[in-house]
Amino acid sequence: MIDAEEALLRLKRGNLSFRSGDHQNLELDALVRSQLAPDQHPFAIVLGCSDSRVPAEIVLGQGVGDLFVIRVAGNVVAPSQIGSIEFAAEKFQTRLVVVMGHSRCGAVEATLEQMAKPEEGRSPNLRAIVSRITPALEPLITEGDLTIGDELMTKAVRANIDASVKQLRQGSEILEKLIHEDGLKIIGAEYCLESGAVEFFEED
Repeated sequence: MIDAEEALLRLKRGNLSFRSGDHQNLELDALVRSQLAPDQHPFAIVLGCSDSRVPAEIVLGQGVGDLFVIRVAGNVVAPSQIGSIEFAAEKFQTRLVVVMGHSRCGAVEATLEQMAKPEEGRSPNLRAIVSRITPALEPLITEGDLTIGDELMTKAVRANIDASVKQLRQGSEILEKLIHEDGLKIIGAEYCLESGAVEFFEED
């Protein structure tokens, strides 16, 4: 079993490799496919955003079979995401969970835009995501002012990441037990679209 510290070090090294342009090719030949077919042993779990510009394996410099990845717009936490993380942490003894958001997140921006509209103007299809992001953003909004600029977006993206991390740390008896008894770590991270860098937010 790879512990959380070693897993995090691998992700940091992988992102450095990606930024240098030295990331590995993710194509599989027949031999690799046959080796991976019977089982998987991911060393980290990543809850990331569905944004097409942020494929976790690539930006973290990892290969097929290295990461257990859950992607959803806005890297929000819902029962299905919690269940997926519980499954991977228990079955594969994966001891690092990373909630990876990214700069200029469209789901976060959409939430800010929806917050500026009357309730009846909100999209019913987007409400499931917006409703999970909104509580983290509400403290950032000055009363009567919802101008969406770079500073607000930066704070909103980080607040959303922090909220998802908190939900995972405190919203599952299984994950809480693994944290306290078996070395599981759940941390946040932010990928910068412009630089390609991933900033990891270490536990307090």
